[in-house]
Amino acid sequence: MNRIEFNSLVIQHSDSLKLYAKNFTKDHDDANDLVQDTLLKAVTYFNNFREGTNLKGWLYTIMKNTFINNYRRIVKTNSFITKEEEISPANLVVSATKNKGEDKFVMEDINTALTNLSDEYYIPFTMYFEGFKYHEISEHLNIPIGTVKTRIHVARKAMKKTLSAYKYYA
Repeated sequence: MNRIEFNSLVIQHSDSLKLYAKNFTKDHDDANDLVQDTLLKAVTYFNNFREGTNLKGWLYTIMKNTFINNYRRIVKTNSFITKEEEISPANLVVSATKNKGEDKFVMEDINTALTNLSDEYYIPFTMYFEGFKYHEISEHLNIPIGTVKTRIHVARKAMKKTLSAYKYYA
């Protein structure tokens, strides 16, 4: 079966697809959108259809999966977005407790602790933090890998000591 024959067979099933779509959506316009999505996917994935397969069943499966995926996407989106005029007490607590002012002070303390490190510890530590591997830092600084590991370890300990006030900060 070539693509043109396949497309005409798919179009012939559009009326039954509309009836099936209304079972899912309960809305005429949404049903038409679902049918369009289904037809588009069927035509796009023509190569996945095997001759001898029940075309109507194949189209119904595409429609059902499309509807489920769209529904999941909508539910997931709605769980992240508050559409209410007033923020609920639960959301207000989260909003009020996690603001940027506190984070700014923490970042200032981290930057102060970093600047207190000498260059021999600061450079390997920040390179490692930025994602460089031990051997890359070693080659860049022309020092042995063991020295790189030691300097990073010492820098971590110094940072940990300087930032001990944040030990239980979450």
